Amino acid sequence: MKTMKRTLALLLAGALTVGPAAAAYAEEEPAAVAIDAEAFDALLASGPVAEDADIEASEWASKVKEAGTLRVGGTRTSFLFSQEDEATGAVRGFDAGLYQLLARYILGDESKYELTQVTSDTRESVLTSDQVDAVFATYSITDARKEVISFAGPYYTSRQAVLVKAGSTDVTGVDSLAGKVVATQSGSTGPDILAEFAPEAIVEEFTDDTTARTALEQGRVDAYVTDYTLLLNAIVKNPDKYEIAGDVFGPEDNYGIGLPKDSDGVAFVNGFLAKIEEAGLWADLWQVSLGDRTGIASAPEAPAIAE
Repeated sequence: MKTMKRTLALLLAGALTVGPAAAAYAEEEPAAVAIDAEAFDALLASGPVAEDADIEASEWASKVKEAGTLRVGGTRTSFLFSQEDEATGAVRGFDAGLYQLLARYILGDESKYELTQVTSDTRESVLTSDQVDAVFATYSITDARKEVISFAGPYYTSRQAVLVKAGSTDVTGVDSLAGKVVATQSGSTGPDILAEFAPEAIVEEFTDDTTARTALEQGRVDAYVTDYTLLLNAIVKNPDKYEIAGDVFGPEDNYGIGLPKDSDGVAFVNGFLAKIEEAGLWADLWQVSLGDRTGIASAPEAPAIAE
């Protein structure tokens, strides 16, 4: 158990080097650590509710208030960030907690949200077509995306990592990807980062995390590169299948909340983020969603919100 906790702690801290020894923790902790649903739900119920004047001052928030539902683009399959409980339909995790706290902040009820499943390729389109009010989906802030939509935040920081099958020795990190077939997600930052840090890799793009990992499991690709927080989902959920090869790499990857282009919702959501950070709810949500499930005793400092 200690080996697994230390491995995951280093991964979350962005300072991980993992080799064949990673397979050891599969024997010690073969089952994924479930979220504490009672603690998660209690945290949501303690969230703040916005003053009417604050909502009326925002066209974006007023639209959500009038509709009576916060329409969210997100996922149901991100184990640590937004995972649906098939038995109850409840969605829990770090991203899920944020958008449910936002629903409570605007509408006074954290259950008043409607979730639309998105992939890396569809996150912009659901905003530009007004299918959703906001996207919470481990959504990296990039200049290219900011030409199409706007971002609130950032609310989380990540980097890139290389996922391989447990016990694999052919890939030892990003520097060993030359000539290897490497999966990444289309529409993500992965293709550009691989072009910079592993230009001789043979890149295959997949529409989502599940199909990329399936290709890895079936041996159709040698490795899978994406945000290490997404890979952490896979490792925690399937501790006997995967390991991280080498160190995390690439620039800091700031996650933002996607909003319609030039929406005044950016200022409103940033104000919401500032309030939950000041109240300690950001740290509490991080702890119940990630820290308690990976053996990390305290939450990191939240990234500075852009002005």
